[in-house]
Amino acid sequence: MSARLILLGAPGAGKGTQAVKLAERLGVPAISTGDIFRANIKGGTALGKLAQEYSSRGELVPDEVTDSMVRDRLAEPDAAQGFLLDGYPRNAAQVAALDATLTEAGAALDVALELTVDPEVVVPRLLKRAEIEGREDDTEPVIRRRLDVYAEETAPISGLYAARGLLVQVDGLGEVDQVTERLLAAIDSRI
Repeated sequence: MSARLILLGAPGAGKGTQAVKLAERLGVPAISTGDIFRANIKGGTALGKLAQEYSSRGELVPDEVTDSMVRDRLAEPDAAQGFLLDGYPRNAAQVAALDATLTEAGAALDVALELTVDPEVVVPRLLKRAEIEGREDDTEPVIRRRLDVYAEETAPISGLYAARGLLVQVDGLGEVDQVTERLLAAIDSRI
């Protein structure tokens, strides 16, 4: 299936888990800026060190760095017939950058899926993940700051996609497979 999708939602909403499942079912690559940043941090690259500085304060990596990485990734052959972006775009400027990238490629976004969750469910989920995965930067104050940054910068892009008729909100609470089926039904209703 050819599908160009973005997956929106607050940190801890389940985007990463759902992106992998959806990409597998749809036969498109899941492209996660978070995974790219974590790989660079682990590898000790210059970008990783920069990303670590921002993430340890609960802030986001600057747009120009992220935009370039996404543009390069979307130009790879496996993304020619579709993709699922997880964690990008996160603000109006990145929406514009993605629009420009897709226009240059003669492509368009098919649907913007937003996983909705209660923030008070997300904090314990992220604290548990931090414990399991040894993520030292996932403390409660940093998690709450990330949720604030999301509300300020990223959540408003839902309105941009809604105005274009591309946004579908999906309840992100429940068993993983139930959420996956809700997302697939939302995609089927649009593609």
